[in-house]
Amino acid sequence: MTRHDTFETKSDFALLENKAGRPASDPGTARDAFDGLTQAFEAFKETNDIRLGQIEGRLGPDVLTEEKLARIDAALDSARTRLDRITLDRARPPLGRPEQPRDAMTDEHKAAFDLYVRAGESGGLKGLEAKALSAGSGPDGGYLVPQTIEREVLKRLSALSPIRAIASVRTISGGQYKRAVATGAPSAGWIGEAAPRPATDGPVLSELNFPAMELYAMPAATQTLLDDAVVDLDAWLADEVETAFSEQEGVAFVTGNGVSRPRGFLSYDTVANDAWVPGKVGIVGTGAAGAFPAANPADVLFDLVYGLKAGYRQNAGFVMSRRTQSAIRKFKDADGNYLWLPPTASDRAATLLGFPVTEAEAMPDIGPASLAVAFGDFRRGYLVVDRTGLRVLRDPYSAKPYVLFYTTKRVGGGVQDFAAIKLLKFA
Repeated sequence: MTRHDTFETKSDFALLENKAGRPASDPGTARDAFDGLTQAFEAFKETNDIRLGQIEGRLGPDVLTEEKLARIDAALDSARTRLDRITLDRARPPLGRPEQPRDAMTDEHKAAFDLYVRAGESGGLKGLEAKALSAGSGPDGGYLVPQTIEREVLKRLSALSPIRAIASVRTISGGQYKRAVATGAPSAGWIGEAAPRPATDGPVLSELNFPAMELYAMPAATQTLLDDAVVDLDAWLADEVETAFSEQEGVAFVTGNGVSRPRGFLSYDTVANDAWVPGKVGIVGTGAAGAFPAANPADVLFDLVYGLKAGYRQNAGFVMSRRTQSAIRKFKDADGNYLWLPPTASDRAATLLGFPVTEAEAMPDIGPASLAVAFGDFRRGYLVVDRTGLRVLRDPYSAKPYVLFYTTKRVGGGVQDFAAIKLLKFA
C-alpha cells in the first residue's frame, strides 16, 4: 500500500487534519504542530505529483484528486497557523519581569496608572506630571502608560505585525522623522598617480518624510473586572490592544495611502524593473493577466529574485498572502524539486527558492494587474517610525456599565530605499 492509498477515506483525511490543525482550545506543543506540518506537506507533495501525472496523461486532472489536494492544502495552512500561534505564545514574556530595570519613579508611575485604570483616580499621575513632565497630560487626551506596558505592546506588535517584523523600526520623540537620501551614486573613477584630478559631480539629495499618524483602540471592561485585585491590568491592556493595532498596521504598511495612516509599499508609483528610477518601485511582469505563465510558471519568480541587486538579496525575502502562497506551493524546478519548503524548525519561516516567506494577509490575491508578490530586503527598504508614548484615556460614561479605555499610539511608515523592494505584477 502506498502512502497515497493511506489517505483515500474520509477518516484518513480527518486524521491528517486533526494532526495538522488542532482547535484553539488545545494547541498542543510546538513539536506536535511541527510534525503535523511536515506530515501534511508530504501528503501534499504526493497528491500534487499524482495530479501532475494526470494532467500529462489525460489532458486534465481528476476532480477527486483536485478536491483531495485542496483539503490537504487547507490542512497545511491550518498547521502553519497553529505553529505560528504556539511560537508567538512562547515568545511572549510576562510583564514586569524581575530582570527588567526598575526604579522608584517606574514603580510610582505603575502604581499611579493602576489606580487610574481601576478607579479613575488621576491625582497620582498628575503629581508625576508635575515632577517629571513625562507621565502624560489630561489636555493631551489621557495619560502615558508605564514603560513596561509600552515595551510589551511594541514587542508583541513586532511578532504579530508581519511587515513590522521584517522592516527597520525607529523610535522618535517628535511628530515626524526626516532623512536625506542620495538619488544617484557619487561620481568616481580610476586615475593615474600623477594625472590631474578633475572635479566630480556631487550626489543629488532628496528628503524623505515619515510623519507619525495616530492609531487607536478602545477596549472595554466591566467595573467588576477592574475591582478584582487578582487581574493583571498591564497584561489585560496589552492583550486587548495588540490585535487591534497589529491588524491596522498590517494593512497600512502594505496598502496605506499616507493620509491619516502610514504609506504602504504597494501605494508608491511603479515602473518596469528594466527602466527603474529612484523614487519608484520596480516591477516584474508575469506575462499573463491575472495568472502565472502556463509554461514554466516559476521562471517569473527567478526573474523577480534576480531583478534585485546582489547586495540586497543576501537578506531578502518574499511577502505574499496565504492564498498566493498556496498557488506557488505546487511549483517545481527542472529537477522535480518543490520550490516552496516548510520551515525546518518551529521558530523558522517557510522558504521559497531558499528565501524566507512572510505571510501578510493585506497583500492582494492573484488577479489581473495585481501586485500579489513582493521580494526584497525590507530591513533596508521599509521604515516604521514609532513615536514614544502609549496614551490611555479612561471613559466610564459612554458605554455604561462598561468602562472604555481610549488607547492611542502614533506610528508612521514608508519606503526608505526604493532599490531594495521589487514587486511581481500579474499582467
